[in-house]
Amino acid sequence: MSSVNVGERIRQLRLGLGISVRALAAKTGFSPSLISQAENGQVTPSIGSLERIAMALGVSLGKFFAEPETSTVRLVRASLRPKLTSTWSPVSIEALAPLDEAGKLEPVMLTMAPGGRSGIFPAAPGGEKFALVVEGEVSLTLGDEVHALRKADAITFIPAIPYEWVNISAGPTEVVIVTERVLP
Repeated sequence: MSSVNVGERIRQLRLGLGISVRALAAKTGFSPSLISQAENGQVTPSIGSLERIAMALGVSLGKFFAEPETSTVRLVRASLRPKLTSTWSPVSIEALAPLDEAGKLEPVMLTMAPGGRSGIFPAAPGGEKFALVVEGEVSLTLGDEVHALRKADAITFIPAIPYEWVNISAGPTEVVIVTERVLP
């Protein structure tokens, strides 16, 4: 399984935009120290925080996993899936397809240990999400609504409000999440 160097990706995207650590921090609401620590690999942001950073950089979360792909068949072997593990919570996210600019869908697998939380994802413009619980039980908080989901339950929503995933079972959970890419 390949591992994504999140800090390096954040730095590359930030420098590509020509903005400073302080400017990125201001756009995200995080401290410059946190952005610097993330870029230097000292901390790995929660999945929700990473999506907030990605939005501030003008890209989707999938951009962190992007690898150029030219074929119409887009295969990702289980042993080679890019994986991001948070240092803030017992949560990891794996790319289930090459997440490049060519794809219209961004499928990922969210895996959470007991008590794991995704962190609060910011509201995002457009882009419907579909989620299927593969293993365990989770709660999905959408604003003031809380949805308890068990193995094989599915939900579709448009993330117009902040949301958070929490593992509410005694064992690990796996949730497949497919996000519709909103084209500019």
